[in-house]
Amino acid sequence: MGKAIQVTDFGGPEVLRCVDVTVGEPGADEIRVRHTAIGLNFIDVYFRTGVYRGPDLPFIPGMEAVGVVEAVGSGVSELKEGDRVAYATPPLGAYAEVRLMPADRVVKAPDGLPDDQLAGMMLKGMTAEYLLRRVYDVQAGDTILFQAAAGGVGLIACQWAKHLGAIVIGTVGSEEKAALATAHGCDHTILYREENVVERVREITDGKGVRAVYDGVGKDTFDISLDCLQTRGLMVSFGQSSGLVPSFDPGILSAKGSLYLTRPTLMTYNAERADLVASAKSLFGVVESGAVKIEVQQSFALEDAADAHRALEGRQTTGSTVLLP
Repeated sequence: MGKAIQVTDFGGPEVLRCVDVTVGEPGADEIRVRHTAIGLNFIDVYFRTGVYRGPDLPFIPGMEAVGVVEAVGSGVSELKEGDRVAYATPPLGAYAEVRLMPADRVVKAPDGLPDDQLAGMMLKGMTAEYLLRRVYDVQAGDTILFQAAAGGVGLIACQWAKHLGAIVIGTVGSEEKAALATAHGCDHTILYREENVVERVREITDGKGVRAVYDGVGKDTFDISLDCLQTRGLMVSFGQSSGLVPSFDPGILSAKGSLYLTRPTLMTYNAERADLVASAKSLFGVVESGAVKIEVQQSFALEDAADAHRALEGRQTTGSTVLLP
């Protein structure tokens, strides 16, 4: 028996309810893991509101956590009881004290990184990895734009891009967030509420525009992001925190300079275990080297998950946020 947060219906944070759940023994190729810290991500909001299709109602949300293996099922050879593990992947169910998890979807956690830091970095950090290393392989000297640079993914990605030698431009909503983004790798910050983002990007790049835009905001920034690109630039639309991007004529891509557009997901890029392990290894490496620092800025008790969602959607959070069982 353990506590878990269920989505009882699609809607606002109020649909998140704390309930008692019974978790049995792991089946073949499964482990039972007791969580020590759980990551909060905007994708959790998408599942809660029904923007992304999840399991049948009611369901337990969450895709990121750190914990200790309590039991292993048949066929599991890489893990044993007592191992510390981390994950950021379906199936949903991380908002729980204890759960069953496919063994091939978790990785062993490095000894040098604390639980809350790991829970705040797995999904966001592997997102940064696939965006910067596989969707578009950022090279030294590239100029890129990251929308919402002071967010959870943004703070990691900007540090990582700077480490790769890129010139990093980031949009932020306040002077405080500008200072935070600057401290985490941004060479230039743009206050999107006060400045014309496109004009500032053109000014910074001497009229050329950026090689790639990473946009997890969606509806509010999509057109702006396209207008910031140089000829044959790449628009990476990896989320929609402000809402879904409306339908558009793809001819706009040619009109704006033969642009490229992709809508990738971490789940696709890490679907194969070899890719998942390599992504986690790359993330652990840059964090342990000190090139990328992970800062957990907020924490909430698991039972207060609704309050955590309100803060996240209200843009009251920066960096990473964790739920503590």
